[in-house]
Formats: sequence, C-alpha cells, structure tokens
Amino acid sequence: MATIKLSEKNKDFFENVYAVVREIPEGRVTSYGAIAAFLGAKRSSRMVGWAMHGAGSMPEVPAHRVVNRNGYLTGKGHFNDPDEMELKLKAEGIQVTDDRVVDFNVVFWDPATALSL
Repeated sequence: MATIKLSEKNKDFFENVYAVVREIPEGRVTSYGAIAAFLGAKRSSRMVGWAMHGAGSMPEVPAHRVVNRNGYLTGKGHFNDPDEMELKLKAEGIQVTDDRVVDFNVVFWDPATALSL
C-alpha cells in the first residue's frame, strides 16, 4: 500500500476550504470551526487549520481572514512574516489588539448563513 501524504489524501477537502475562504468578504473574518461546520465536518477545525497552513503563500486565498473561535490570530506563524496577518487585517479596517480581533462578533462572517452548498 502506497503512503499518501496528508495533503494528497485530503486534497478535495482542502480545495473546499480554500473555496470558502475565497468568499470571505474584505473586512470580515471567520473561524476554522465555522468553515468545518459549513463543509459538514464540524469536528474538523484542525483539518481546516492544516489546509490553511499552506494558504498563507497562496495570494488568491485570503488566509489572513481565518482566525480561531475566539478571534485570536493563531495562524500568524504560517505567513512569511509573523506580523503579516495582523497588517492585512488592519489594512481592511479590522482592529487587532494583542493578536486578537477586536469586536470579533461584529466582524465575524458565518459561511453557513452567507453561502449555500
């Protein structure tokens, strides 16, 4: 049996994650868990995180708009510059203090209410 790399095995899931992330409007954020729930894999927020791990270098995927369930910039280490995520969010008008989105509930974008499968 051939060994399958995680990214190859879950390529379709990753592509679905990227498709959702591309829909996040400028000036809004969502969470790993919200994406996972929308894709019918509610308990797979970590898998969404794996998908996002490589998305920081994909300019067509606004990875900076995905944060954890409490609004923390937990993915910032996956960007070329650790400050890049915060700088991109601030450029879109999102306030960030101490690596956390201010008014997270106000700027939160829920794919379950904004998109349909």
